[in-house]
Amino acid sequence: MSERIPFCLPDITEREIAEVVDTLRSGWLTTGPKTKRFEQEFAAYARAPHAVALNSCTAALHMALAAIGLEEGDEVITTPYTFVASAETIVYHKAKPVFVDVDPHTLCLDPAKLEAAITPRTRAIVPVDIAGHPAPLDEIVAIARAHGLKVVEDAAHATETWYKDRKVGSIADATAFSFYATKNLSTGEGGMLTCLDEELAARARIISLHGMSKDAWKRYDKGGSWFYEIVETGYKYNLTDVASSLGLVQLARIEDMRRRRLRLKDLLFRELGAEPDLFTLPATGEGHQHAWHLFQLRLNLEALSIDRARFIEEMAAREVAASVHFIPVHLHPWYRRTYGYTGGEYPVAEAEYAREISLPFFSSMTDDQALRVAEVCLEIGRSFRR
Repeated sequence: MSERIPFCLPDITEREIAEVVDTLRSGWLTTGPKTKRFEQEFAAYARAPHAVALNSCTAALHMALAAIGLEEGDEVITTPYTFVASAETIVYHKAKPVFVDVDPHTLCLDPAKLEAAITPRTRAIVPVDIAGHPAPLDEIVAIARAHGLKVVEDAAHATETWYKDRKVGSIADATAFSFYATKNLSTGEGGMLTCLDEELAARARIISLHGMSKDAWKRYDKGGSWFYEIVETGYKYNLTDVASSLGLVQLARIEDMRRRRLRLKDLLFRELGAEPDLFTLPATGEGHQHAWHLFQLRLNLEALSIDRARFIEEMAAREVAASVHFIPVHLHPWYRRTYGYTGGEYPVAEAEYAREISLPFFSSMTDDQALRVAEVCLEIGRSFRR
């Protein structure tokens, strides 16, 4: 039997290990000089004037919404086709997430449906760059500006993404990135918030560390002062130097890892494209640079005698892992109970979710593994063709 192919593995080299060891030996484990350096280098990479390192993308989204002054009773528009963090960080503020259905090709928020969702209570729009494909930012930003709204971009999947000729991270008022264990750039747990406005970044930085008037690492650095004040209620969302050590090396390697993902994407497109009646391949981000965080294959269920769940079971029986991205947020029990969703409200998101499979896809994956994944999908599809 073939060796099992996991859904994802981290791409860690001796360079990352050496950098972490250097940090461990430095005596500085929490937020310190390497985190500041990571912020500076990431800001330069993202073409953003300001960057704040945090312990997750969820924290980055939370801090962005806090920094714009989101309050109880406000509304924020986002997509239902996303991980729950895009919506739950709105709920943290006792505000209401308002969903807008997605484009069936890209799975990103459909701007044609956006203005109808805007009310006098709307404060912001949170588009999601699903799988690394950029959301339609020109249309979204134009609508936001016309209505005096902020744009907080959920770029959890989109570290390497460019929208036309602009880098994601330099377009929205604030942009949240993820460095979770499965992400293209990984620090295990971690995130980054980029901001166009200095005041927004400064407020996010203060709120992210207890509302303190000074960064903790500055208090203990040479020449630092013991004195600090709590200027508002805050949280504990800072990134550590241990995590930033991983981030610095991963950032230095990110273009090499991106090229590897492109190679794997091309292999999967070549092989799976042989059966267009069985499979719909992902949107490629034509005119943009796609980060290829996920490879979202969609089953043409009308051509198959099995559903998505059975297809994944057949993959598992052949030692190939798979996942699904994402269960639409409004279908989760808490959102059904709280907002009265019954299903059917966002038909595109629901229909595309029902046929989506995320294939194993990671930069340390071999060509042979990618070919094996495609072979298994083809074998199952052909075996259960109607």
